[in-house]
Amino acid sequence: MPVDNGYKKMKICLIITGLGMGGAETQVTSLADKFALHGHEVMLIFLTGEALVKPVNPDVRIESMDMKKNIGSFIGTYIKVRRIIKEYKPDVVHSHMVHANLFARLMRLSVKIPRLICTAHSTNEGGKIRMWAYRLTDWLADISTNVSQEAVDRFVENGAVPRSKMITVYDGIDTDIFQYNANEKYRIRNLLNITETTRVLLAVGRFTEAKDYPNLLNAFAKVQAARDDCILWIAGTGPLEEQLKSMVVDLELESKVFFLGIRRDIPSLMSAADIFVLSSAWEGFALVVAEAMACERMVVATDCGGVREVVGDCGTLVPPCNDKELANAILQSLDCNEDERKEMGHNARRRIVDFYSLDSTVARWLKIYCTGFD
Repeated sequence: MPVDNGYKKMKICLIITGLGMGGAETQVTSLADKFALHGHEVMLIFLTGEALVKPVNPDVRIESMDMKKNIGSFIGTYIKVRRIIKEYKPDVVHSHMVHANLFARLMRLSVKIPRLICTAHSTNEGGKIRMWAYRLTDWLADISTNVSQEAVDRFVENGAVPRSKMITVYDGIDTDIFQYNANEKYRIRNLLNITETTRVLLAVGRFTEAKDYPNLLNAFAKVQAARDDCILWIAGTGPLEEQLKSMVVDLELESKVFFLGIRRDIPSLMSAADIFVLSSAWEGFALVVAEAMACERMVVATDCGGVREVVGDCGTLVPPCNDKELANAILQSLDCNEDERKEMGHNARRRIVDFYSLDSTVARWLKIYCTGFD
């Protein structure tokens, strides 16, 4: 049954570069579900690839463009999306990630879009050419947003956007889905033949340069040298997968590091793990860290992008690209006793519930859709 949120019912068009397994993609599909639950008409357009994550609400209309990396495909996709928007007549178009943001801005040159919001999801969405493209097309967007204050500051410093035209809107966590479940913990550990005394580290994310998994593997090798009761689960896939698997062999960690592939049970994996580790070189909001905190996990993460804003004093931060510091932080966390782990996990979840819930993020977006700014 639709939820009454006090806003007029709108036609909302979400445009995203793709629907692969990533934090931005998960956030957008979650927003689509919530907007539909609130009684708004929602259409989600994704430009490239196949949909590995999708909204679960059947009322969300999904349009796949299958755009390729050539000018002919771009023109064909542009014409198709233009026709869809003309027929749909959205009240607001909200684009996500650099390619979709630039695409949506160019779309506004040829079709009426009453309000256009463009959201970046990282401190780093490309080099100088992309920042120049953002700056050149900024006038076509009503407002731009990013997922942390540090990311906003970086975009302003790089000249991609005037400070008056970009605000911070944090990602939101569905704390009903992401919560600790003791039954799932024991089910997953039994399924994967993990003993009670084995300590499980978990990392989740695409195998890309930004996530810096070599940093994690080098750190884990140091952890393994200090104690042999740990294993590392890595959930995800991506272009660097074979390189990382070769690195595991070179480090002689084949019996300790497990690549879990694409998983649709991340809350269960988080419940089964002892420590969540983020090894990124750069980030935006670090949605997955907030999800782990909502599951009451101890977090060890690199201090990049908006991670510090999310973690606060409820986790351990280390400098990026420093496997020695990362290993030391993991070892210190492993040395905590059960009461210390429970207290830190409880405080972590409370922080997410208080400041980063999906419902509060949805309410903020709806206000922006209706008013433009807060």
